[in-house]
Amino acid sequence: MAKFTYKKHVLQPDATYGDVLVAKFINHVMKEGKKSLARRIVYGALLNIKEQTKKDPVEVFRAALENAAPIMEVRSKRVGGATYQVPVEVRGDRRMGLAMRWITAAAATKKKKPLEEKLAEELLLAYKNEGVAVKKKEDMHRMAEANKAFAHFAW
Repeated sequence: MAKFTYKKHVLQPDATYGDVLVAKFINHVMKEGKKSLARRIVYGALLNIKEQTKKDPVEVFRAALENAAPIMEVRSKRVGGATYQVPVEVRGDRRMGLAMRWITAAAATKKKKPLEEKLAEELLLAYKNEGVAVKKKEDMHRMAEANKAFAHFAW
């Protein structure tokens, strides 16, 4: 048992939309401490989404994250010399973290466009339940479903 528990860092909402999830997403996009650049990219992507969908960009963003967030994942568990892939439920903060990571990674792998356009495109695809991030979630769920027989090993 751990002797010390860390206090969870509480993020301040972002300045433009007043949303904590957008602030966290800006931190996910940020590379090498360049927060102003990350803000410009995320706000540009949200503006792009607003122009394309004529809807509130934060609602589209939240729906996209929810569509890309996994519910189940597999964890390795060693039992008597054998290693089993045990399906477990994903915690809430990890769900959103994985969704953000997958969306930013999917946008970064695309070519020939500015990052804000690629990010907006990937968020819109996730909003429509399509795209690389949603496919990754479905693959994770498929793996958890395939290993359902080992669920009794869950800790």
